Amino acid sequence: MIVNDSEFVEVSKLFPGQNFADAKQVIESKTIAELNQALSNYSAPLSPIGSKKFLAPYLHPGLIWGIGLNYLAHAADLAAVAPGDEPASFIKGDHTIIGEGEQIIIPTQSERTTAEAELGIIIGRYCRNVSEADALDYLYGVVPILDQTAEDILLKNPRFLTRSKNFPTFFSFGPAITTMDEVNNLYPDFSKISVATVINGEIHRENTVSNMTFNPAYLISFHSKVMPLYPGDIISTGTPGAVHINHGDVVECNIAHIGKLVNPVKRQGS
Repeated sequence: MIVNDSEFVEVSKLFPGQNFADAKQVIESKTIAELNQALSNYSAPLSPIGSKKFLAPYLHPGLIWGIGLNYLAHAADLAAVAPGDEPASFIKGDHTIIGEGEQIIIPTQSERTTAEAELGIIIGRYCRNVSEADALDYLYGVVPILDQTAEDILLKNPRFLTRSKNFPTFFSFGPAITTMDEVNNLYPDFSKISVATVINGEIHRENTVSNMTFNPAYLISFHSKVMPLYPGDIISTGTPGAVHINHGDVVECNIAHIGKLVNPVKRQGS
């Protein structure tokens, strides 16, 4: 669906005879310009959002790249040295995905799990061996993300990064993707986007894209030289700060002027 302030319209209504199972199918088949043109031609009234519940925009991206320690302050949280030459990246499975309002589950294997607010960037078209200068042209939009880590497992051995990152519910994103035309209106300077990790209504850590070690354009370019990136692929660009979460907490990613993503926390078996 396309959301406009407090109203929405199903994309299938804009393109009669075409069905879209989720936002990924829209990203794969329609450009932002096509969506905007179809919306401007649509004459029927939009529907009020009301109490409509938003799920994750889609459940099966081709690839989720996560970026570790991309802010110096977060590296200090782990008493780790921030990467200097290349990003510390990892891959998450789509079994980790949840959406707005769904529970983050702390696994029984972990006594210290963290939640990390991050700016997610969504690839909009096939992307391979692109330059940093051209990289943002391949984006469809941005989205709030909460990336979880079983930090105690990670601290046992840095080689456990994949295991510590891949428990179910360890990747929340949504509730909506903000397309790049709107992002550019809100932030003529992409580096000014501000991301905050919030717990129980209090800001834990906040920072701007300008303070990333590796900016989003570099991340797209770098990873496109590792493997192809496809429409709907997600790069989670790193957190300004991870917060230790406990049963009963409510954690959120708040991206100024873009949106916020809120999830309650539950310990497995509680």
